Amino acid sequence: MKKMIIQGGNRLSGEVTIGGAKNSTVALIPAAILADTPVEFDTVPDILDVHNLMIILESMNVKSEFSHGVLDIDPTQIVEAELPSKAIKSLRASYYFMGALLGRFHRATLTFPGGDNIGPRPIDQHLKAFRALGATVSEEKGTVHLDAPNGLHGSRIFLDMVSVGATINAILAAVRAEGTTIIENAAREPEIIDLATFLNNMGAKIRGVGTDTIRITGVKTLQSMNTHTIIADRIEAGTYLSLAAALGDGIMIHNVIPEHLESFTSKMIEMGVELQIDSDKIYVPKSSHLHPVTVKTMPFPGFATDLQQPLTPLMSRADGDSTIVDTIYPKRVKHISQLQKMGMKIEAHDGMIVVKHTEKLHGAEVLAGEIRAGAALTIAGLMADGQTIINNAGNILRGYDRIVWKLNRLHANVSIEDDSSVKIG
Repeated sequence: MKKMIIQGGNRLSGEVTIGGAKNSTVALIPAAILADTPVEFDTVPDILDVHNLMIILESMNVKSEFSHGVLDIDPTQIVEAELPSKAIKSLRASYYFMGALLGRFHRATLTFPGGDNIGPRPIDQHLKAFRALGATVSEEKGTVHLDAPNGLHGSRIFLDMVSVGATINAILAAVRAEGTTIIENAAREPEIIDLATFLNNMGAKIRGVGTDTIRITGVKTLQSMNTHTIIADRIEAGTYLSLAAALGDGIMIHNVIPEHLESFTSKMIEMGVELQIDSDKIYVPKSSHLHPVTVKTMPFPGFATDLQQPLTPLMSRADGDSTIVDTIYPKRVKHISQLQKMGMKIEAHDGMIVVKHTEKLHGAEVLAGEIRAGAALTIAGLMADGQTIINNAGNILRGYDRIVWKLNRLHANVSIEDDSSVKIG
């Protein structure tokens, strides 16, 4: 167990560079085992999820090396093996090994993945896609068995709900299947486009990513000829945008793709933050006299569910009541009770989160229930008077590249310590 110690009250300034997208990276690493050659990724975020995925690769005799943002993966000596359940259960995205292993070996066995507990996230649409491609699916005692002894064949897959995970898993399974697969009601997130770009550069035939209909013509082999540079993390960027507006005296945020953030930056502008948006960077000046806003999370290109919590501390500075309705994960409320401990006037009722103007926050001992809740608590801790201790800080480290180093370069006072004590509720 780790805890983050924050000495609050410092005004922040300077510049920060956003890392590669976590939500791309956790799909790209499993996708690498579909290749018949070594693979190299650049701008890989230094987060715990990457190291856990490397442990899973090692269990299959897939060698990987990670240094200074470059990750090399060699799947050429891959063997089928039981995957380490501890690493599988530590991150939700380990379920992408289902599609990748099914595409590579036509069979897979995985324990149910773990990750953030933010309400029901069933994998029924993933399993529906696998069945459509010709796999038999059985579940017992928390384990999923997939088997396609006659190989996978192209099919039409209609997803009953827009699901990033199911869209990615369907692509991973279909890319080396025989024939053509059409995925309808597909998710449109930039991270899916990033994955398809990587696969297409290795010889895959994927068309329509970024729309709700994706067409995949299966290929026999995938061979990497160049390094794939991972797109910038829009969720990390949004988190620093919120932080900069909440307590910054002028912060420049580099390596940003503004088109991926339009639903978020438009809300900040609506609040009265005078963002200066360039082609690959955004400057956030000192902000005052903020207006309340209403946020409703939606699939991309709508407002991302992963950004509703990081925006919350900024909302508490607005002159009035702001509201959030999370249509993706309505039970994503773990941060509320913890922010209340710090003095924030925030509550949830009838499926809506209401954030009231809060004059001052004070340091407290709180718990990061999941990644984005941890991000909200980090920003609140930096805003608060006194010391904040965030227990279960490993959740923050799972999703934010070198966050302590980046924050301290902005003149924050943040550290991470190992904690052997009992975590609080």
